Amino acid sequence: MNTTSTRWVLGHLVTTYPISGDYDLMLAETPAHVPGPPPHLHHSYKEAFLILEGEMEFFIAGETRVVKAGESVDVPPNTLHTFGNKSDQPCKWINIHSPKGFSDFFAEIGIPAEEENAQERSIEPTLIQKVIETAADHDMKIQL
Repeated sequence: MNTTSTRWVLGHLVTTYPISGDYDLMLAETPAHVPGPPPHLHHSYKEAFLILEGEMEFFIAGETRVVKAGESVDVPPNTLHTFGNKSDQPCKWINIHSPKGFSDFFAEIGIPAEEENAQERSIEPTLIQKVIETAADHDMKIQL
């Protein structure tokens, strides 16, 4: 039986769900004032975000947009994007990547939620450097 995995990834609490379809499904919680990943794109992955609670600021293809609870955004392949919670409230959201495979990034980079100081460790400079160095292994092209 497959089980969920919850990890702190770049300051975001991400739970991955085992899915039989050709996509990855994640539920995430982002504390207030937590920035997102560096601006990046995926050559193969389509990505969707659905905000369940709170709001998240997205930068997609040169445009900034605040997405609130009940709203969603799609990010086609080869589209520069990032996101972050600039509000005073936490944000809960669903993230889907298609085709399946990007959850490997969360497994490799994330710090298991039950470990001590996991959130703080998930944003340490050495981990950020690892993200930059291994991004291409996960179909992620970072543009700083």
